[in-house]
Amino acid sequence: MTPAPPPSTSSETATVKQQRAAQRAKKLEEYHRQQKRSAVRRRAWIIGGIGAALAIITLVVLSVVLTPQKAPEATYEPGSDGATIAGVETFENPAGHVETAVDYPQTPPAGGEHNPVWLNCGVYTEPVPNENAVHALEHGAIWVTYDSSISKADLEALRLQLPSTFVVLSPYDGLPSPIVLSGWNAQLQLESVSDKRIPAFFEEYWQGGLAPEIGSPCTGGIDAPGKVS
Repeated sequence: MTPAPPPSTSSETATVKQQRAAQRAKKLEEYHRQQKRSAVRRRAWIIGGIGAALAIITLVVLSVVLTPQKAPEATYEPGSDGATIAGVETFENPAGHVETAVDYPQTPPAGGEHNPVWLNCGVYTEPVPNENAVHALEHGAIWVTYDSSISKADLEALRLQLPSTFVVLSPYDGLPSPIVLSGWNAQLQLESVSDKRIPAFFEEYWQGGLAPEIGSPCTGGIDAPGKVS
């Protein structure tokens, strides 16, 4: 008979247990390392996502802040109520079409004979021809003239008080005051863009007042050099 193997000694049993324990410890350590790597990746994704979201929000905010916002347009009711405005001068200039230059009694003109073609209403950065601008006055437009020495801030403040149509804004040489508002046969000289009579003048003379051809257009005529809008 083959002799039976000798029974395991306690030292051999201990060695097997130690090996198994070491294997378990190694597996546990590897598991912990994987968990840490997963946690790092999750944090990286979260941080990246937050960063991307913040970048998008920043871009949206900047686009809103940096995009020029259109200022609200001033609005006036066409027609005239016969209101008396301090400082307004009225005249009795004739109407009529001429092909030649006209020597106007007012500076700038506030009515009188004029070119058969009217000036298209709008904002001009250069002086416009008197004879065409006066024709626009005949149609009920207001001609806002200013001295070129006024500041950009004052000019912008002046523009904000103007309606979107039936108005001509242009510089003018030799004005008697920094700003002059002219309707047909009516005129107001002003020293400041903050003068409260500016809207009052528009309420009284814009598409109203003394203009003989209310309802005629302020487009379809001619543009002068320097028209920007």
